[in-house]
Parts: sequence; structure tokens; C-alpha cells
Amino acid sequence: MRGFFDPQTPRGANRPIYLDYNATTPMAPEVVSAMMPWLSENFGNPSSDHLFGRDARQQVETAREEVAALIGAEPDEIVFTGSATEANNLAILGIAKAMKSERKEGLLVTSAIEHPSVLGPFGCLGEKGWRRQILPVDSSGRVDLGSAERIIGPETVFVSLMQANNETGAIQPVRAIADLAHARGAWVHVDASQATGKVPVDRKALGADLLTLAGHKFYAPKGIGVLVIRRGTPLRRIMAGGGQERNLRPGTENVPAIAALGTASRLAREHLGRERVRMEELRDRLHGRLAKGIPGLLLNGPPADRLPNTLNLSFPKVKGRDLLAAVPHIAASTGSACHGGNQEISSVLRAMGLDPERAWGAVRLSLGRFTTLPEVDRASNDLIAAWKRLVS
Repeated sequence: MRGFFDPQTPRGANRPIYLDYNATTPMAPEVVSAMMPWLSENFGNPSSDHLFGRDARQQVETAREEVAALIGAEPDEIVFTGSATEANNLAILGIAKAMKSERKEGLLVTSAIEHPSVLGPFGCLGEKGWRRQILPVDSSGRVDLGSAERIIGPETVFVSLMQANNETGAIQPVRAIADLAHARGAWVHVDASQATGKVPVDRKALGADLLTLAGHKFYAPKGIGVLVIRRGTPLRRIMAGGGQERNLRPGTENVPAIAALGTASRLAREHLGRERVRMEELRDRLHGRLAKGIPGLLLNGPPADRLPNTLNLSFPKVKGRDLLAAVPHIAASTGSACHGGNQEISSVLRAMGLDPERAWGAVRLSLGRFTTLPEVDRASNDLIAAWKRLVS
């Protein structure tokens, strides 16, 4: 069970084990190769009319087609941004700006487990007088459909929901909520940052009017994101400047990162099925070995309907950060990367209703294309040994 991409460095007993793929992924070798020419000899500005500019512009459009093919969209629906955070801000603040211009300042709805790049713009709009409602989640971390039916009403103008949670891997009932929102006349934004490359992401199947992608979550570089905008969706720019990206995202396009994202999108489309099965097998093996060696180990999140690479586990009688400190060669997380510096209980686990002891004991282990079976076995052995030392 080898990863699809073989790292170029040797494996051995002393090699660090990377189990934090939900925080970020390494760039795939093919992606690096696709990016390099645009960092050197192919340096043109896509807005220029000469040969160098035309070459760069063609590369941007080729990548746009690759991204569109990955998520079931049309190329002219793809807008490149500097990150998923920027894409989420453009979606939320841009739709609000459009609604305000049409004098349709109704209710904005999101969930309790969204990324800060969604909750933050919602907070900003609340400070400007917009009404907001937060959808609760159940104990498995999935949005409660009954609550959604009560909260999303005729006054709702916009709903934002993630496809899969970055901490627990819980896959959300996006289509059901999108159908409910559309029946009430609302626009729907789906943050697919964590789902892309792990499970199928299809704008039409999800019922999304707006869809966010993050390049660095599926083996492209950091600093490149996407907002997919269904034709006919009202959206206003939130930055002033040039007319790039359908006059919605001013600034010279990051051609090297866009070229890399196009290649990463093609690879994700070609190998999703195989990688999904492989990830599930490795994830379940890791979980099984840890559960056998650690009595009282608890899974946070649904046993099914979750990302194939993600395990969020609560280790009894210890704090997650203490456990990870005892295995410094294992890279994992006690929360999402954006919360990593804060010593407080994860807001996602808190929204799920976990008691403090269980939440403090949580560790997220997320696998990826470079993860191998020997690494999984060594990680489980080392985590079990470290836990036993801490509780003895």
C-alpha cells in the first residue's frame, strides 16, 4: 500500500511521519514540474498583448479548464483567488454587497463548525446590521437537518456550509440544505476546501451557487484558491483595482500557482477513486491498531459519512497536546491549523457537545498520498507507547 506519489527522500525508522494532510499537503512532483517554467523563462503578464503575455494567458485558461473539469463546472465559472480564505470572503461579502444593492437584506445562515474564513465575514456583516443564524450540529458533527428546516425560511437570502469538516472529516448534508435554501429563494455557498481531492466535489450535484477550493489542500502550492460562481449568481467585487478574473478579483494573476493548480486538478480527477479506497484502508488500519492498544479510545465524528483520510480521536486520561509532544517525530494536530496556536478547546468539538476532558484529549490524524502502511504501523505503535508512558 504505497502512496501514489513517492517522496524523493528515503524512508526509515528515523524519518518523521506526516499525518497532518488536512492542514496542508506537500506539492506533488508533477505539480512542481508544471509550475517551474512559469517561475523562470515563461514570466509574462497575462494582460499583456505580446507573445509572453499570450503564452501566460493561455496557461491560465488551460488551468481554468482543468479546475472546471474537476468540479463539474464551466470554465467561465472559475475565478482564481489568492487563497480559499479570500474566496470565502469574496463569496460572503460579495453576495451581501449584491443583496444590499437590490435592497434584499435578509437573513444569513451558516453552521457552528465553519472555518474562521466563513465565520469571520459573517461576524463583519453582523456588525453592519445583517441578521445571522447559526445552524447547530449533532453529536457526530453533522448539521442537524431539523434545525435547518426551522431556521431557513422565506427571509433567508444566503446560506454558507462546508462540504466536509476539517477537524472531524464529517461530510455535511449539503444537497439537502441547498435544496431547502433554494426553495426559500436563497443563494448557497459551499466551502469544499477540505473535500477536494478526497471525495467527489461537483458544483451541480451539491446544488452550490458558489463553491470554494483551496489549492494547498490537494497537492498544489499555498497562495492559490478558487471561487466557482454559477452563471447568474449576483456577486459584487470587494476589492478595487483592475478588471482581472471577470472584474471580480483585481491584480495580476499568479500564473505559476495557477499552472500548478491546473495540474493538481487533473491528477485529483484521474486518481480520486483509487486514492479514496487506499486512504480508507490506511485510516481504518490506523484506527483499529490504536483502539486495540488503548482502552477507552473514542472516535469524534461519524463512523461513516466522513472523509476517507481523517481520524479525530480522543485519548483517555491525557491531553492531546501532551501526547503529541511525546512523539515529536509524528506531525499531527489537536485542532485545525488555523487554531493551532490557541490553547483552548476546539470550537468544532465544543459545538458537538463533547465534555471538556474528551475534547482536551482529541488528536486529529489525517493521511494523504505519501502516507504508507509502514508509517501507519509505526505511528500507531509509537502513539500507543507514548500514551502508556503518560498514564503510567
